Amino acid sequence: MLPSHLPRPLRLALYSLATAILLYLCLAPSKNLPKINLWDKEEHALAWLVLTATGLILSPQRPRAIALYAFGLGVFVELAQWAMGFGRDADWHDVAADSLGIAVAFLGYFMVVSGASLARRRR
Repeated sequence: MLPSHLPRPLRLALYSLATAILLYLCLAPSKNLPKINLWDKEEHALAWLVLTATGLILSPQRPRAIALYAFGLGVFVELAQWAMGFGRDADWHDVAADSLGIAVAFLGYFMVVSGASLARRRR
């Protein structure tokens, strides 16, 4: 069974879990987070690529909603980091990195969709 064929409440719960994990990683005090040897912008791009790809796998019929949600979440995270005093810094370059991750996920998504469509036409 494809993930997109799971019951909608389950798909929403899974995507909510992915969002909650991402929010924790972005908003928790930096001293409580594991140290990863990546540049901060790489971490953002990778995190938003995973979030967007997860959304597209769970709900491929709603690509615009997934993109808008992921972008909005990136903006929200930076505003929350700016407002909070947990040693996190708001940086609009992070939103650009988030957007790059979203774009890469969509590039992969459209390549898969185009390939599947082409394969169906050949049959």
